[in-house]
This record gives sequence, C-alpha cells and structure tokens, in this order.
Amino acid sequence: MNEINEKRLKLKLIACNVFQREACWCLSHTPHLVDPVFVELGMHVNPSYLRERLQALIDAENEQDIRHDAILLLYGLCGNAGVGLVSRRTPLVIPRAHDCATVLLGSVARYEEVFGANPSRPFSSLGYLERGMETYRTEGGFFGTMGDTYETYVERYGEDNAKFIWQTLHPVREDEPALFIDLPETSTPEAMERARVRLEADGAAREWKKEPGNIRMIYQLINGVWPEEEYLQVPPFHVTQGVYDLKQVIAASAIPSASEVCTLE
Repeated sequence: MNEINEKRLKLKLIACNVFQREACWCLSHTPHLVDPVFVELGMHVNPSYLRERLQALIDAENEQDIRHDAILLLYGLCGNAGVGLVSRRTPLVIPRAHDCATVLLGSVARYEEVFGANPSRPFSSLGYLERGMETYRTEGGFFGTMGDTYETYVERYGEDNAKFIWQTLHPVREDEPALFIDLPETSTPEAMERARVRLEADGAAREWKKEPGNIRMIYQLINGVWPEEEYLQVPPFHVTQGVYDLKQVIAASAIPSASEVCTLE
C-alpha cells in the first residue's frame, strides 16, 4: 500500500471515532498535513442529528482563516446522514459507501462478497468494542432492496410498521455467524481477546467469526488518492444526494444560488 498524492496537501478530516485507531495509523503514515476531528460513535441511529453535526463542523471549517485543500468525511451514507451536506468554500471528499462495513472491508467488491447475500448480517470491529454502547452494528444503517433506508421507513410508516417491513425485506439468518472485521494494522492479541470475551458475552447464543478487513479506503482518503469510482469529490456550493446503489452510492448537484444554501441549514 504505497499510493500517495505527490502534492503535499493541507486537509481537514471529520471522522466517526469507530475509525479512530485506523485513521490515526494512516495519519502517522502520510506526508500531508491533516487536522482531524473525531465525532462520537452512535449518531447513525439519529441520522438527522448526525447530519446537523456534520454540517456544523463543515460550516465551522469554512469560517476559519486557515484554508484546507479539502474536507475529508470518513463516513458512509449512514442512514442518509451524508445526504444534504454543503460546503461553501472547501471541497468535500466522501467515500462511496453505505456504511462503515464497506470502509472497514476496504472496497465495495469485498462488501458484496461478505454481505451480498445477507445485508442485515450483524458485524463489529475494534472501534465498535472500544467506542460503542452496542457490540454489533445492525440494520438501521443498511439500505433497503428498493433503495430505502430504515430511517426512511420510519418516517413513512412509523416505528412499528418500519420494523416489520425491514425484517421482512432483511431477514436475519441465524445460521450465519456475526462478523468481527479485523484490520491487521490495529489488531493485537490483547485486542482480539477483548473482542472474543465481549462478543461471546453480548452475542448470547449467536456465533461469530473473524473477517479480514482492509485499511485501503481510509489510507487512500487521508493520502489524497481519490479515484472517482470510490470517492465523491463535492465542489463548493454543491449538495450531496443519495443514489442508493452499490456502486455510485452518493452524488452531488449544484445549488443554483448561494442564497439557497440558507434553506438547507
């Protein structure tokens, strides 16, 4: 893994702290000047609040005298929290990912390989064990077969009906073990032992297995390597939009006038 943008960049990183160990490893291996801020894990359960938090951090960055070449968002769509974001001055760069599973596995291809037959399969990682209140990441952040998130079903049909619809479309297969996505750069015997103890305690009868992760999407994001097929680059005064497929995932469109940005705040 040696891809690095040759131009020395000044970057702002806004990241979920589920990636804190991995992001810090990448920060220690980049020639670029990166100013990071980590947001607490768990806000994906309230996407509207997470969106407001991310927009506030983007706005704060645009008001600083210090100028960055780009604002990196180490997030996926996260239940539509990544939809409707705007930057007035500094371009945004966002991985094309529905949630952190894609990022932790390192590519959409690996996500399809691991989760394609069961997108509601529970998973965990070292970041979830250290930072999260729940051991497993499940349903709310995943997208529906018709392009709807769980949050969308709640808004349309109410909580009880949304649960029924989601469980019908995304039945949990008890014959498949939950996954612990393990990245070599942050894995240690001590960490794996803590993972085993907590996963077995919190998972009750559910079995779990270790799934190899890959740090490449985080590494590329922080090192300024942003191929169009894997990262969306959002120019100033463009707003992010959900696409809800497995490839493009997220898009952006221009806002006709600066005054319209105010209506999104």
